Amino acid sequence: MSTEKKKPTLLVLAAGMGSRYGGLKQMEGFGPCGETIIDYSVYDAARAGFGKVVFVIREDFAEDFREKISDKYRSRIEVRTVFQGLDKLPEGFTLHPERKKPLGTGHAVWCASQELDGPFAVINADDFYGPSSFRLMADYLSHLDDSSLAEQMMVGYKLTNTLSENGTVSRGVCEINPEDQTLRSITERTKIYATPRGVVYLENEVEYPLSGKEIVSMNMMGFTSAAVKHFDLGLREFLQENSQELKKEFYLPSVLNGLVQKGLSRVKVLPTEEQWYGVTYPEDRQGVVEAIDRMVKVGIYPSPLW
Repeated sequence: MSTEKKKPTLLVLAAGMGSRYGGLKQMEGFGPCGETIIDYSVYDAARAGFGKVVFVIREDFAEDFREKISDKYRSRIEVRTVFQGLDKLPEGFTLHPERKKPLGTGHAVWCASQELDGPFAVINADDFYGPSSFRLMADYLSHLDDSSLAEQMMVGYKLTNTLSENGTVSRGVCEINPEDQTLRSITERTKIYATPRGVVYLENEVEYPLSGKEIVSMNMMGFTSAAVKHFDLGLREFLQENSQELKKEFYLPSVLNGLVQKGLSRVKVLPTEEQWYGVTYPEDRQGVVEAIDRMVKVGIYPSPLW
């Protein structure tokens, strides 16, 4: 019997409409030849050793997405697409009829559960993570026991490497056990920004200082397939309390946090020095374009990419 381990899957969360940005960031060109951020993520994942990519999208833009994004990868990596929508729920649950807001990143993973038959990593479609982060993720996932819940992982970014110059950001600030670099907890801070006095977060109209060196989650997380059932359990718990809420979301970090708090998993935090690039606001776009252009010029990426 073969003992070859299954290549990890990359799960790309691409169902969200960029409300603050003002459009579908997932399909916008940022590279010299019109490459999207997703293009660079899939390129980095394929060369890092991922064997399959699964996109979570909304059904209403499925045709455009396949034509402009996912079809180009099919000769290079296995591609699957699943839909996230308010009609995708565990049996027996219904939502408030006036709800419009998506159910969140944890729900997106739940929607893809049928495709997650081995170790998998989760990323946001509109975040640029950098090539070394994908290598960290692929190398670590390939050594985990996929049948075990004992260990999961995440890539941690330095807070100052993830800020926007154009407005506040939300970040999951990690508390880490120093002796083994495992996650103790993740605390969501929703209004983080830089001031002349340093980095702060705003809560109840009060500014609280941060060092800027904190490790934060950018939703680049890795799981064994043994964890998939806990997305189902977590979603059911969330819906039992919040099914009639209009805005509350079931977040991916809450699943990871729950596994830690219940003593079911250790979560290894792999720090990266990569600069994260995102397009939270329209004004962020030019900075991402210039960063990718610099990476192309020094040979990190070819141009055109595909």
